[in-house]
Amino acid sequence: MTRFALPFAAFLLCSTALAAQEGEEATTGWNPADWEIEQTDIAVDPGYSFGRLANGMRYILRQNSTPEDTALVRLHIGSGSLDERDDERGLAHFLEHMAFNGSKRVPEGEMVKLLEREGLAFGADTNASTNFETTVYKLNLPRNDEALLDTALMLMRETAGELTIAQDAVERERGVILAERRDRRNYALTETEDRLAFLSPGARYVDRLPIGTLEVLETADAARLRAFYERTYVPENTVLVIVGDYPVAVMEAAINTHFADWEGAGDPVEPETGPIDITRKGETDIYVDPALSERVTVTSFGPWEERPDTSDMRQANLVRQIGYGVINRRLEKVARQADAPFRGAGFGVGDVFEDGRMTNLVIDTADGEWQKGLEAATLELRRALEFGFTEDEVREQVARLRNSIENGVKSSDTRTNGALVGTALNLVDDGTVPATPESSLERFDSYADAITAEMALAAVKADCSPLDNPLIRYHGRSAPEGGQAALRHAWQAAAAAPVEPLAAEQVQSFAYTDFGTPGVVVSEERDDRFGFRLIRFENGVMLNLKQTDIRKDRVSFRVTVDGGTLLNTADDPLKTALVSSMSAGGLGKHSEDELETVLAGHDVRLSIGASTDGFRISGGTTPEDLLLQMQLVTAGLTDPGYRGEAIERYRRNIAEFFAKRDATPAAAYANSVGSILSDGDPRFTVQDQAAYEALDFAKLASDIGDRLANGAIEVALVGDFDEDAAIAAVAKTLGALPQREDAFQERTEARIRTFTADRSTRVIRHSGEEDQALVRMTWPTRDDSDFAEVMKLEMLERVLRIRLQETLREELGKAYSPSTGSAPSSTYTGYGVMSLAASVDLAEVEETRAAIRATLASLREKPVDADLLDRAREPLLEGYANMLKSLGGWMSLADHAQSENERLDRYFQAEPILRSITAEDVQEMARRYLVEGEEFEVLVLPETATGPDA
Repeated sequence: MTRFALPFAAFLLCSTALAAQEGEEATTGWNPADWEIEQTDIAVDPGYSFGRLANGMRYILRQNSTPEDTALVRLHIGSGSLDERDDERGLAHFLEHMAFNGSKRVPEGEMVKLLEREGLAFGADTNASTNFETTVYKLNLPRNDEALLDTALMLMRETAGELTIAQDAVERERGVILAERRDRRNYALTETEDRLAFLSPGARYVDRLPIGTLEVLETADAARLRAFYERTYVPENTVLVIVGDYPVAVMEAAINTHFADWEGAGDPVEPETGPIDITRKGETDIYVDPALSERVTVTSFGPWEERPDTSDMRQANLVRQIGYGVINRRLEKVARQADAPFRGAGFGVGDVFEDGRMTNLVIDTADGEWQKGLEAATLELRRALEFGFTEDEVREQVARLRNSIENGVKSSDTRTNGALVGTALNLVDDGTVPATPESSLERFDSYADAITAEMALAAVKADCSPLDNPLIRYHGRSAPEGGQAALRHAWQAAAAAPVEPLAAEQVQSFAYTDFGTPGVVVSEERDDRFGFRLIRFENGVMLNLKQTDIRKDRVSFRVTVDGGTLLNTADDPLKTALVSSMSAGGLGKHSEDELETVLAGHDVRLSIGASTDGFRISGGTTPEDLLLQMQLVTAGLTDPGYRGEAIERYRRNIAEFFAKRDATPAAAYANSVGSILSDGDPRFTVQDQAAYEALDFAKLASDIGDRLANGAIEVALVGDFDEDAAIAAVAKTLGALPQREDAFQERTEARIRTFTADRSTRVIRHSGEEDQALVRMTWPTRDDSDFAEVMKLEMLERVLRIRLQETLREELGKAYSPSTGSAPSSTYTGYGVMSLAASVDLAEVEETRAAIRATLASLREKPVDADLLDRAREPLLEGYANMLKSLGGWMSLADHAQSENERLDRYFQAEPILRSITAEDVQEMARRYLVEGEEFEVLVLPETATGPDA
């Protein structure tokens, strides 16, 4: 269901004691009627367990061990902002905040602390979101001990029915709510409001954005919040989902213990969403904002259709998906061509709740090119709908889908907790039966090969609403010349222009399969602590292998080539700026677009970027496609295409960047601070727009060609692969290249970075909302050569974060989400920073600065208490304990396991160092680095503000 949902996150924090209550038993097992999908014939995945308590609350459970010894808990309330009455607009979200502001068993302010003591970081592991139709509370459990599950379900039960919602707590939280509303209000949100009002004038959902109205938020009291709470937080309207490393019986017993006694007032009435006038035609809207890129949307409405989740419906959906895939693939081809008429375009259909269906053609263009883009996209759409598709186009879409489904089957035994929770919530939200990947593949194979181009075209035509005299909406930085009449005329001309069938294209074969004689392994070491094999080929290429089946049939790869942004100099600070556009230039023998067709049905990709000390190509693949992936990587290094269309795209993106570089406080800060902090060092300064627009591939090839041809290469492979096959794949590709340098270059001079000695307060201006301000403070610290001190700085940063959240958010209500960071550099000798940020109302800048300084002073003046120290420490310890339960965690160790081998010891050092850090250590770090008067302070203020104290 299409929901225009805007998630407004608020953080839920939550704890409890497992004991099954006698006589309270849940009805277990799958019953489609419990989920209002009686018509389905889809077999449910037997790995899930379902139940309904006597009070009507439903639950979905699954034991799963990816990652092992962890679990996810989700409390799903089937009400959101649409359930609000006129005087309640914003209360669903407000109530979400009140979930951690006091309940029957947990005093106000204690939920956050309780969870931090258990190792759940505020925000990262405890969260919540509210949209039009639902409110979901989230706890990510870092361990699978039953006591922690008990704590989590106790807190979810408190949230579900035991909140105190005291008036004084409401008053304290009001400031946080208003701060969040202020922070989220920007050009994108105001554009959304205008768009919804144009598309659905008079519809109820348009006036029910979850953040609410100022009038309600400023006056809401405990009585109104409690009335909404009691009406919507009821067992019949609630689903609890738990996926993780617990036996189902343990989860089920815990649910009975905590939720069987919950009583409610009955399932709330389904709210109105519309009305939607699906007969509207010929209307035009123009919306202008200096921060918005140019877009034209052409829309037509049709009636809503009920589409129950059945085998027949899934077959019909597949045919439609292939048809829309072909059309959007054509639009993508046009966007990638030289002198492309638009930056991107898309065509599709979606539900507007159960009030209608909306067909959209969306075209994004460079400024001033809307007419050219509209004409080109319309002609391409008409070409597809009038002349149909080719069988090759359909085969490409089928191959892509088959590859995805087959990969899902091969890795089904190690699906992550997050993926399985998402599947369960799809049942709750959309009535999609959680089927096994194997059954999905069986259904796909039974009819995919029979799908023809004619069938796919017919499916799209039957599904979409004709764009006859459609609604047309434009947004951009300035109104189109000629206004609404010009938009309408351009559409009519494009709809009537002659169109030709698609010219036949020949499908190529991948041209990069032979790189010469396979390389020879000349040395190998093993690190039994991690199970690493560290290999070096005769040509100098290093290969680091970690075989693990924590994700079956999945392989993560990372190839690092000596170079990176350390090549940038003061005289040539943009030397590597184009590296990230190289993949858009394709290969010498294949354009980027040709590669997509040639490689359809394979899980491979080519994406290159610049880190500080190297050029990186990374991603994920399968054991079956590993050789092809290595061939693609090797081709990307030895024969980059350097096509001009990639430069055109880059320049358009640069123009877009500069047009909105100060559109929000955060953007204005990020795009200015590098220069200020480094005293104008060009390497860390955003250059003039013209400098970026002057870049070309000829210069890039000259600047980095030697590195691509000769620089040291380190390859890391982590995942479920045969080690001998992986070695052979690298030997045939990167290992077959001519001799390379055997080590990454030091570039000592390039590793010098200074921190400005001028500590005067700086003011940066933004062009966003007039009440938004940002307070930033940064201190110089150190590089990361002393790991013990790095850990102490990390602890100081965590303590500071908690203190600022408690002060600026909870006590004063000035900031929604104050943040901190510690970044000791592994690249720049002696360089590192500690920073903090708080987004506040312009009128509260000075009070915020004073509160921050008082917090900093307290950290310097005396040691923090033991409880605060533990609340900062425990999430860090849990993070290290769970680090190697994902391919990403393993890759963080494997990627430089040869070139920076000495750093591997840090994995074993981290826990004992963290446990040894005392409150006095944190105080010493604060005294040494957070020195009063040594902070580099930046105030980001609106352009309309008259000065720092405005």
